[in-house]
Amino acid sequence: MIGIVIPAHDEERYLDGCLNAIRLAGGHADLRGESVCVVVVLDHCRDNSRAIAHAHTNALQSAGYRVEAIELDARNVGAARAAGAERLLAHGARWLAFTDADTRVAPDWLVAQLSLGVDVVCGTVSVDDWSAHHDQAAVLRHHFDSCYADRDGHRHIHGANLGVCATAYCCVGGFLPLACSEDVALVEALENCGATVAWSAAPRVVTSARRDARARGGFGDTLIRLATAASQAALPLLPLKPVIP
Repeated sequence: MIGIVIPAHDEERYLDGCLNAIRLAGGHADLRGESVCVVVVLDHCRDNSRAIAHAHTNALQSAGYRVEAIELDARNVGAARAAGAERLLAHGARWLAFTDADTRVAPDWLVAQLSLGVDVVCGTVSVDDWSAHHDQAAVLRHHFDSCYADRDGHRHIHGANLGVCATAYCCVGGFLPLACSEDVALVEALENCGATVAWSAAPRVVTSARRDARARGGFGDTLIRLATAASQAALPLLPLKPVIP
């Protein structure tokens, strides 16, 4: 069984689109009917995320998926990812795929991860709507496109596009309860234990350029800092690190 974990903290704006994309990915013909289980981890949600998750539960289950929405009050993305993975492992998942609630995965997302034949798949992200950054949108997009390595052999790590075989995940104890860079810590631990890693641009996802970033130091927060630099005419002087969390 293939497991998918989606942490969500007040994600009513994006969660519907995320789960619609997951439905297509889990039903891809090249998965050859392997069962898929989706766990939405509702972490301190005070908006309509809960209702959206439960509405999709029936729709996805009717398509042959196993879907669960679990709740916790950790306010911590590392703890949320870990809780979702723990539930999936209890159900017997052999592969754990992680994305974010503000992200839409490609229809062949799972197929692309599994086809690489490794223990860990670190994928890239793309952004198709920069409008949230208003006057800085054009220069921010140009800077991102110029500095971000969206190609095989990149060294980016994103919880929005990550896959791990269950055996390797368990060997390192899973995600730490970190408020940021929990994905980086996991991949570093996996590398240290000898897990094989593919730094691949094959599994595709589109994520948001949101201004209401959920984690300080995360991808959204990085974009906000770049946009601030753009507004101060300092963007060409601001390096984009090889690894964006």
